[in-house]
Amino acid sequence: MELLYGKPVAEKILNRLKNDILMCAQKPELAVILVGKDEASQLYVNLKEKKAKEIGMNFVRYDFSENVSQENILSQIEKLNADDSVNGIIVQLPLPKNFDTQKIISSIDPKKDVDGFHPTNTELFLKGETGILPVFPRAIMHLIESAGEKLNGKTGIVISNSAEFGQIMSAMLERQNIASGYVLTENIPSKLGEIKGADIVVSAVGSPGLLGGQMFKDGSIIVDGGIEKVGDSVLGDVDFASTEALSGFITPVPGGVGPLTIACLLENTFLAFEAQQKEK
Repeated sequence: MELLYGKPVAEKILNRLKNDILMCAQKPELAVILVGKDEASQLYVNLKEKKAKEIGMNFVRYDFSENVSQENILSQIEKLNADDSVNGIIVQLPLPKNFDTQKIISSIDPKKDVDGFHPTNTELFLKGETGILPVFPRAIMHLIESAGEKLNGKTGIVISNSAEFGQIMSAMLERQNIASGYVLTENIPSKLGEIKGADIVVSAVGSPGLLGGQMFKDGSIIVDGGIEKVGDSVLGDVDFASTEALSGFITPVPGGVGPLTIACLLENTFLAFEAQQKEK
């Protein structure tokens, strides 16, 4: 199978954003709230900061100890919502267990919710209306498009742990005229025919080796969004070696969806900035 790498696609998006920002009198600004010392979260926020600054976007981070109260975080979000110089706000997940994640995400102004997690943005997206597109499905869609195949009229299947992600990712595929549905992990054994028949398979479970090459159609596009660390290795949902005899396209893990998520986050921030400028 031919590999679909995320980095070249991400670089194209970032270069376009850099040129667009150069033309702006005012620079877009992204605010990131980070609670605690989770190593993966620290690394991810550092990467976001690095990429934002490389393209000329203002980046402000608010680091809080894991002992901070939820009220303090809500208060910080309220200030950022009211600050016209801030165009995008994200709260780095996961939050400590004593936090109500949904309440915190819902407190972000939907116009500044550049992760696309706010219930209002999810609702708008599922209705097919305008709104901020969720970052992870957006990154997956960019990768599918990078295969260079004609997508109109193809069929897709999404394999996920949650109905919410299944619905959102299916809706993203439907926007490209890809007839799509989703399968929850526990229902895989009864849905093998649907998976085998799909032209495009998106998996985002986080269960290494969940899917084998015999489960896919020859010539399909496979996007492996499941990332799990096992010892020193980072593995995806697909047993990569078992797909080698197939034709088609597959994303590597790591190196597939991951590099694109930051580019899509910054793309959303720029789009939010443009929308807010028009409202002024």
